[in-house]
Amino acid sequence: MAVRTPALETFPPLRAWQRKALVEYLRRRGEDFTAVATPGAGKTTFALRIAAELLADGSVEAVTVVAPTEHLKTQWADAAARVGIQLDAAFRNADLHSSADFHGAVVTYAQVGMAPQVHRRRTMTRRTLVILDEIHHAGDSRTWGDGVKAAFEPAVRRLMLTGTPFRSDDNPIPFVSYERGGDGLLRSRADSVYGYSDALRDGVVRPVLFLAYSGETRWRTNAGEELAARLGEPMTQDLVAQAWRTALDPAGDWMPQVLRAADARLTVLREAGMPDAGGLVIASDQQAARSYAKLIEQVTGERAAVVLSDDVGASARIATFAASEQRWLVAVRMVSEGVDIPRLAVGVYATSASTPLYFAQAIGRFVRARRPGETASVFLPSVPHLLGLASEMEAERDHVLGKPKDREGFDDDLLDRAQRDEQASGELEKRFAALSATAELDQVIFDGASFGTAAQAGTPEEEEYLGLPGLLTSEQVASLLAKRQADQLAAQRRRATERRTESAAPESAPAAPMSAAQRRVALRRQLNALVAAQHHRTGQPHGKIHAELRRLCGGPPSAQATIEQLEERIATVQTL
Repeated sequence: MAVRTPALETFPPLRAWQRKALVEYLRRRGEDFTAVATPGAGKTTFALRIAAELLADGSVEAVTVVAPTEHLKTQWADAAARVGIQLDAAFRNADLHSSADFHGAVVTYAQVGMAPQVHRRRTMTRRTLVILDEIHHAGDSRTWGDGVKAAFEPAVRRLMLTGTPFRSDDNPIPFVSYERGGDGLLRSRADSVYGYSDALRDGVVRPVLFLAYSGETRWRTNAGEELAARLGEPMTQDLVAQAWRTALDPAGDWMPQVLRAADARLTVLREAGMPDAGGLVIASDQQAARSYAKLIEQVTGERAAVVLSDDVGASARIATFAASEQRWLVAVRMVSEGVDIPRLAVGVYATSASTPLYFAQAIGRFVRARRPGETASVFLPSVPHLLGLASEMEAERDHVLGKPKDREGFDDDLLDRAQRDEQASGELEKRFAALSATAELDQVIFDGASFGTAAQAGTPEEEEYLGLPGLLTSEQVASLLAKRQADQLAAQRRRATERRTESAAPESAPAAPMSAAQRRVALRRQLNALVAAQHHRTGQPHGKIHAELRRLCGGPPSAQATIEQLEERIATVQTL
């Protein structure tokens, strides 16, 4: 007996962006449709509603979902079953055809790449809708891209979904449309776009506070030379990469101090209206993940859940953690994208992966809103490139073909291999050995603006930022951060005055000139105050004002800007 057609009335109400995109899809009725929506916006619900519409009106007879991981296969099948669409998550290439008990199957990109002819035959047998989840994965390798194209060209409908910036390489993504811009470069074109800024305005996602930690790092090179650098200070890309790697070393003091701060923030959120709030540490490889789990147990007295790969039992461990009130989860790859754990509210970005794609995937795990006022907090190393990505959370990116690519120098290739097979490479360790690292809160980034000055770990100044209330609107977050910064700077001025008074000679000495770091902090504070004033005058969000200043003046986000760039923006905002 044929499986029953899903009833449209069983679907949950659609959000505004989903309704708009659904109307656009049904109006076009084209073969291909690409939807870009920020993590947490509800891409799965949108795609399943389209599948139900097409099954109900007879446009398609079958549905195939292609997902990045084994765990996501299960997640898709469960979500589909809740709305009356039966998808076989256990389908294997050797099965050749799905049972008549199902509307279709869920497979992985790797599965399609291994036997595209199997999936082509399935697609040709019945009129099929193919849902390509996180479609950028079809560009991961020639095998995957060619396999997806060969398998699903015969489909009558293809729906491409992604929630993150498209790829930074030149691998064209199958079935995605590209248009040539005025600069001669081809850019991906989406049929529906719902970005983070849109979702934040609608209350669909949480505002994210980034707490950036710097500190002193020391390591030994393969030549036996000992080097020291302060994380976050200007230096060559090689030195940044090695200082960053040193900070993430489980044997140093940086990670324990940051984990202690992150756990304190988690406690604040749990006591302030999110009693089940959970934390996630994103590690680079298996060895680091296990070490971080031990550190968490030492710091908190509670064991952390550890998920290392797509092996048997990983999906069950994630599901158990999602349904529990356990505080911490440590993972390498399994929760980098798509995995739905709505209670995650605190993150520690303990990996040196630095591509915009990976960063957006990781931060996407924390933004799903469940009730008004929830906020997310992500702790990360104070590395210029990461600070830039944190400041540009609301930026919308397209996949650009033919654009010169800059090497960030942060061993992304090494980390990509580690995330694929999760076997820690010794290549980087051969070049240096981490010796020590300490941590201090460098700044807090929110809505494109930078707040605060350096605060040693474990001090009352750090606690002021860790203790921000857990249930706040975006406006309240910005206001409280500005007040915290003002209080911090006032306290520093009082202490400096007291020291000068105690050591003053009969004739007062002229005030010592500010260091470059102190000057940058003062300018950042002045710029934030002027942007806040502009916000109150115009009603424009802080982030949009900062973005406009960057457009007019050039340069990176304020967290990375030079003294000269900050001075130019201050002069510019005063003329707006």
